[in-house]
Amino acid sequence: MKLEKKNNPKKIYFIGVKGVGMTMLAQFLKAKGHEVSGSDVPEKFLTDQVLKKSNISVKSPFSPANIPSTFDKIVYSSAYSPESNPELAFIVQNPRRFKNKKIVSYAVALAETFNRHKGIAVCGSHGKTTTTAWLGYVLGKSGLDPNVLVGSSVPQFKGSGLSGGSKYMIAEVDEYQNKMQFFMPFAVVINNIDYDHPDFFKTEKQYLEAFNSFIKKIPAGGWLVANYQDKLVVKVAANCRGKVISYSSKPAKVGAEDYQAINIKQQGDHQIFNLLFCGQDMGEFSIKLTGQHNISNSLAVIAAAHEMKVPFNIIKKHLYSFRGTDRRGQILGDYKGALIIDDYAHHPAEVKATLSGFRDRWPDRRIITVFHPHTYSRTAALFSDFVTSFKDTDVLVVLDIYSSARETAGTRSKISHLKLAQAIVSHNKKIKKAQSVLPLSDLEKATEFLKKSIKSEDIVVLMGAGDVFRIGNQLLK
Repeated sequence: MKLEKKNNPKKIYFIGVKGVGMTMLAQFLKAKGHEVSGSDVPEKFLTDQVLKKSNISVKSPFSPANIPSTFDKIVYSSAYSPESNPELAFIVQNPRRFKNKKIVSYAVALAETFNRHKGIAVCGSHGKTTTTAWLGYVLGKSGLDPNVLVGSSVPQFKGSGLSGGSKYMIAEVDEYQNKMQFFMPFAVVINNIDYDHPDFFKTEKQYLEAFNSFIKKIPAGGWLVANYQDKLVVKVAANCRGKVISYSSKPAKVGAEDYQAINIKQQGDHQIFNLLFCGQDMGEFSIKLTGQHNISNSLAVIAAAHEMKVPFNIIKKHLYSFRGTDRRGQILGDYKGALIIDDYAHHPAEVKATLSGFRDRWPDRRIITVFHPHTYSRTAALFSDFVTSFKDTDVLVVLDIYSSARETAGTRSKISHLKLAQAIVSHNKKIKKAQSVLPLSDLEKATEFLKKSIKSEDIVVLMGAGDVFRIGNQLLK
């Protein structure tokens, strides 16, 4: 597939514009002066507010009548196909009308935008969103004026990205459906590699190869920031033709990696650590984000920013002032004196890391977690890992699985939230852990349960990549 040349289109239409990635790109192109509109379902999503603030017109429901009579480009979400979307079906059924028209998937459209810049791609199985936003924030505050594209709304950006005047673009690049194949990065930040998306990558080998191929694209004059705690990251880093910059938040040996965090402590509502750069202590750094995984993310930000010539004292200041992104450990408010937190964790490693971070921050408070498993294929493929992921919560509610339209009836019949809850109970008995586990079929039942159960000082975590955040909306009305 040929990538678009530099003659930017003026009128762009998005089919499925409410998806977080689609909204991110639509908002960015609107900020660059293009005429942007789109369509989606009538249901309200978190992205509705971002689109409204950006004055991006959204038509619903999907209908062929929504498609503009004139346009330079149509971008469609990969969540839809001609079989499931009447607008895409109309395009396919009318080839003469749309002949020579530019109609591309979201991944291709994002790559076209990225490839026109000096692109720094943030990738990996976990932490992409936080690291992208954090790096973009630090660089922006440091005067580099970057373009930034993040797969979530960032309160300090007042949207999901930044439209800068420099040649740099910092973008979150997702491995799902191997979207990485369309991108040509100058530099890459890779946090970790942990098998995921089994509905697309049928084996761990296929998943790893997607990262291998991506790292090989870095030019000889480019660079890679790599988490050397992760053995698979070390493996793919060997394919980099450019400079490799390593970091680790659990150094086995002082000076073994370029950037290391030591003396890590939770201090009130923030974490502190000493930064070692090539074995030399650069002093104490602080971050407001919770969990060991965010110490690791912060090192990736420090390493990339420093490689881009930002001094350590400037990095330190803005590293601390970053407050995170929506749906990543986001405190929504309080209900009956309990904190309500929304978190996007949907992979066992993310669940463990997030809950561990909350336990470190609130060691003496009861944690109630409402977990919304995301896709039958992921739940089935990583079932045993999910079973052992919830040790740091006192009460666990397991909701019915959030399904993807791409999943087959056969996949759905093999697994259920009831089986997951039962397996967690059995595991708890083996390890003699006292934990209340309750399977519930939907968000409404979970909301009613919480209304009756929440006590003052509880920490309530709404966890998952679906729409579990709607429980928070109901509680905080």
